[in-house]
Amino acid sequence: MLESKLPNVGTTIFSTMSAMAAEFGAINLSQGFPDFSPPTGLLEALNHAIQSDTHQYPPMIGIAPLREQISHKIQDLYQVEVNPDTEITVTSGATEALFVAIQSIVRNGDEVIVFDPAYDAYEPAIELAGGRTIHLNLNTEFRIDWNQVEAAISVRSRAIIINSPHNPSASVINADDLNQLAVIAENHNLIVISDEVYEHMVFDGSSHHSVLSHKSLRPRSIAVFSFGKTYHATGWKIGYAVAPPNLTIEFRKVHQFVTFTSHSPSQFALADFMGSTPEHHRELSNFYQNKRDLFSSLISDSKFKLLKSAGTYFQLADYSEIDSERTDVEFCEYLTKQVGIAAIPLSVFYATPPDQSLIRFCFAKDDATLRTAAEKLCELGHQSS
Repeated sequence: MLESKLPNVGTTIFSTMSAMAAEFGAINLSQGFPDFSPPTGLLEALNHAIQSDTHQYPPMIGIAPLREQISHKIQDLYQVEVNPDTEITVTSGATEALFVAIQSIVRNGDEVIVFDPAYDAYEPAIELAGGRTIHLNLNTEFRIDWNQVEAAISVRSRAIIINSPHNPSASVINADDLNQLAVIAENHNLIVISDEVYEHMVFDGSSHHSVLSHKSLRPRSIAVFSFGKTYHATGWKIGYAVAPPNLTIEFRKVHQFVTFTSHSPSQFALADFMGSTPEHHRELSNFYQNKRDLFSSLISDSKFKLLKSAGTYFQLADYSEIDSERTDVEFCEYLTKQVGIAAIPLSVFYATPPDQSLIRFCFAKDDATLRTAAEKLCELGHQSS
C-alpha cells in the first residue's frame, strides 16, 4: 500500500470552486485569473515568435533577451543592479519558482515560517522537502506581528516566506516591515523567500517594497515574480526568480530537474513586449485600482462589508450581516449554487482559522462581468436565503 507523501492535501480550493462555478453556471470571482485578453501587442509578439525559429529548447535559465529585460525593469523600478546571467532564472510560472526555492534551501527537519492566511502552495513544498511549516496568523488588519515572529524562531528555523502584495488578504508590507524582517533574518541567519507576484498592483499612491531594494535582505533573499499576473496571461505559466549568485546556483540545480526550461515562444514574446511597451507594467496599478473602485462602488449598497484592498486584484468581504449561520465554506457553496457567484472562503488559507466571516472576490474581470456580479450580490440579505 502506497503511503501518501502529502496525506492532508486534496484538490485545491481554486480548482474546486472553479469546477463548481462551471457546473452551476456561476460567474467565477473565485480563482485569480482575468476574463479579458493579454495586451494586443504581446499577442502579436507571440504570433511572430511562433512563426520564427523558437521551437526548440531555450537555455535552462531562460533566454538572454528576457533575462536582460527583467534586469532593466528591476533597475528602473527598484534602483538595483541584478546580473541577468548569475541572478535571474526564468521558470514555468511563479508556483514552480516557489517550489524550487523551497526545495533548494530546506532540508530534513528545517522549520519555515509562513503567515496565515497563506497561499496554499507553500506548505506542500515545505513538507516534500522534509521541512516543517510554522504557521503564524496575521493580525486582524492582516499585518505581521514581528514580536510573534521573534518568539517563533528556533534552532531549526531555516527560512521565512513573505508575500506582498498579499494573497488572499490584499494587504501590503511597508518599509518598516522589511527593516524588522532584516534584523530577524540577520540575527538568526534565515533565508527569505519573497512572493512578489502582484508587485505591479499596489493602490492609493503606495509603492511596492521589494526585498531586492533592501540592502540587508537582498543577499539572503529569493524573490519570485509572475509574468502571468502582470500581462493577463496566467495560462502561459511563465515566471522568474531573482537571487544572489550563491542562492541562484542552488536554485538552478533543482530547477533543471523540475521543468528544465520554459515555453520558448512565450519567452521571446515577453522579451519583445517588455522592451517596446514598458508603460504596461507602469500603468497596471491604476488599471486594477479602477477595477477595485468600480467593484466596491457597485456593491456599496449591498450588505457585504468590504475590507481594505491595498494591493493584488482581490477583495475581502465580510458576509456576517447576510448570513450568520453558515461557515465561509458553506456560504461560498451557497453563493455559487444558489446565487450564481463563485468566491473563495478565507478559512482554507489557515492552519488554525480565527472566528470570522470573510470571503475573497477576484475583480480582475471585465467591467460588464463585475456589473452583472454586483447586481446579484446586492440582492443578498434583502431576500430570504
